[in-house]
Amino acid sequence: MPNLLTKIVGFLKYSRPNNEEGFELLEDKYEQGKTTQMDSSEYEDDKSQNQQKDNTHSKSTKIRKPIKVEDWKSKQNSNAKGKSSIQPPSVSNVFKDVATNKQYIEEIFSMPRNQDVVIREFKIARKTKAFLVFVDGMVDKTSVNQFILPQLMDPDNFADASNSCPIDYIIDNVLSITQLTKASDFNEIKPQILNGLSVLFIDECSEALMMETRGFEKRNIDRPIAEQVVKGSQEGFTENLRTNITLLRRIIKNEKLITEIIPTGKLNKVNSAILYIEGITNPKIVEEVRRRIKKIDTDFIAGSGMLEQLIEDNYLMPFPQVVSTERPDRAASFLVEGQVVIITEGDPFAMAAPVTFYRLFHTSEDSMLRWQYGTFLRIIRFIGVMSALLIPGLYVALVLYHHEMVPSPFLESIVKSREAVPFPTIIELLLMELAFELVREGGVRIPGVIGQTLGIVGALILGQVAVQAGLVSPILIVIIALTGLGSFTMPNFSMALAIRILRFLFVFAAGIAGFYGISLAFIVVAALACHMKSFGVPFLAPVAPSAKINPDTIIRQPLFNQSMRSDPFNTPNRKRNDKDNGGDAK
Repeated sequence: MPNLLTKIVGFLKYSRPNNEEGFELLEDKYEQGKTTQMDSSEYEDDKSQNQQKDNTHSKSTKIRKPIKVEDWKSKQNSNAKGKSSIQPPSVSNVFKDVATNKQYIEEIFSMPRNQDVVIREFKIARKTKAFLVFVDGMVDKTSVNQFILPQLMDPDNFADASNSCPIDYIIDNVLSITQLTKASDFNEIKPQILNGLSVLFIDECSEALMMETRGFEKRNIDRPIAEQVVKGSQEGFTENLRTNITLLRRIIKNEKLITEIIPTGKLNKVNSAILYIEGITNPKIVEEVRRRIKKIDTDFIAGSGMLEQLIEDNYLMPFPQVVSTERPDRAASFLVEGQVVIITEGDPFAMAAPVTFYRLFHTSEDSMLRWQYGTFLRIIRFIGVMSALLIPGLYVALVLYHHEMVPSPFLESIVKSREAVPFPTIIELLLMELAFELVREGGVRIPGVIGQTLGIVGALILGQVAVQAGLVSPILIVIIALTGLGSFTMPNFSMALAIRILRFLFVFAAGIAGFYGISLAFIVVAALACHMKSFGVPFLAPVAPSAKINPDTIIRQPLFNQSMRSDPFNTPNRKRNDKDNGGDAK
């Protein structure tokens, strides 16, 4: 607790600014033909430090070799017939002897204790020793049994093969698998086996052949659960990374859509994909996202939620610094606007960065509706969020400090309704807020229809019983209901949680100083939001700092007037079209 108070005091009090600032996306003019990179020297220094750290760790880690170096030397010297000296390969390299490779694979995967790793020994063309290694359940056994093993064991397929290592001949003439890759480093082979690839080791070959045979069970594409719409696409992301990337490529059929795969987590090595459109996304943002993901130094990444916490700008800020979505069409709109989309393997949500405050009020349905309807819905959401944030605090301030601002009939009604209530106004409000949060959380955690029933029936029964028992006033039930409905209008879950937390701040401020406390709390929250950045982009842009406002910020203009992309992202290509009329077909 003292450490937390010290951090809060240090955050609020003035201190001399540092000479070095974090990443900030400057409003400079994009130069054609140049690829700008942000903090490239810093990134290279971090990369070299990480490499030195990994080398030191690998040197200090004792790895048990399959055979002794002396035995390997004597064996190779006996087969060399006249060669003076042969240097043994390092432990990370593939051996020429297939038995040594098999023993090394067994050592790596702790076999036979580890029983889901399969080693299938056979002879290529019935004469050359080889074995295939894969993880049971991660590969498509139909591909292995019908398109790999029969072709490799058939002597007719090797009629024109030479007596040397046949791996190139297998790639060119034997196997019909779509993706075949040679590898000579066990550090490259190990994660690919765990990702579902099958790896072929052949006697007298210093390289292994990695084959694309992934075929593990996965969930089918289904409707989004958290972002349902009336008009628009009904497809949602799944837990499979390749499927999610394919869903985006089906929407954006452009060769400039770039996908980079970056493994994260030293223990589970989960793949994370960053997607962007070259020529639209600012290369500085791409470089910063790539740098932050590569700089992650932790052993386990379970999904995009953990990745978000590790790459965000400031963990003390209550507002989300990236936007999450489970809809491919919305992720595609982020890409077209110049944002970077991040997808993590095993998570049906995609993240987009950077993000601004106003884009958190957008939904994918807004673009499918006429501009009048979309604007109306956004205004309703904004009013709902402000109601959820301020109504409880305003009620406390009016009842405790500012009676003169309440009309006399309404004030008499409030006084009469509170005659039997034994608690002060602020305690009464906090009790009902806590009860409503308990009902809402319980309804979310209980699965299926039972949870929805609990949320609705529980709130009704709880409110009615509380009023009849004289614990709360009837008007407070109306206040809590309006607050809950307002918080439900926020389309972004993380932002809705931030509003729910900040609501208690305004209640306490109103209980201490009335409207003055609410004003002070609002100024503090606004100052924090102005200070906040998302990957170098100010959170309140384009309002603070002032910039050219996009016609699709809050007031949504017709599509033919939306000829420019968002100015805060500083995209190299800001024009959506080259027509003077903005793409109108009239």
